[in-house]
Amino acid sequence: MAEAYERFRPGYPAELYDKVTEYAGRPVRTALEIGAGTGKATRLFARPGITVTATEPDVAMLAELRKHVPAGVRTVRAAFEEIRPGRTYGLVYAAAALHWTEPEGRWSRMAALLEPDGVFASCGGPVRLADPAVAEAVRAARAPFLDSDEIPSPDGTPPGYAMQWPGTELQRSEWFTDVQQSVIERRLTMSAGDYIGHLSTISAYLVLPAARREQILDRIARILPGTVGIAADIIVHLARRRGGS
Repeated sequence: MAEAYERFRPGYPAELYDKVTEYAGRPVRTALEIGAGTGKATRLFARPGITVTATEPDVAMLAELRKHVPAGVRTVRAAFEEIRPGRTYGLVYAAAALHWTEPEGRWSRMAALLEPDGVFASCGGPVRLADPAVAEAVRAARAPFLDSDEIPSPDGTPPGYAMQWPGTELQRSEWFTDVQQSVIERRLTMSAGDYIGHLSTISAYLVLPAARREQILDRIARILPGTVGIAADIIVHLARRRGGS
């Protein structure tokens, strides 16, 4: 699965780095990544002058990550809930990983990992078929087994609301201020095989029994054209840890 993540998950554009560092308003020297996976976002932030610590609970993911990131990146095998406070960072970020964290105590834990006025950043978003006809055919093929393959909002915020999760929780949190949401538009083209490979890394399919997952993916593969257009906008949430201890 780690190899599939690396092969089929799209990377992140330089615009994401620019948004985060512009929001910070000062040089970011230290960064902690939550749920780094194979390092798609790690390599975006691991630049000269920034010391990145990448955390990930899966040993195979970390092994794949180490193949692709600069040697100076520190790696720690740990889930978010296992990271012990002590050291603090100028930036803590999660790329398509925050929904895996436990809701209870999420933001107090996050704040404990940040310097006063440090920046939290989260990014993610659904990868959707751009052609409505193809999207409908895939929905119909999937429907007997899976209503949707998108991640539902963890706090129940409906799609289309002006502020999406986790911005909604950040706005309610006593630990954070200056919550901002923005969107980076991204359009991609994939072969049908690569799109199926991408689906195989999506949470909705990963939690299914293996035989059922293969059955659904086979049904979808049979109806896809040779290449598919993808709308994969990145929703970015930024917030600042309130000053003080």
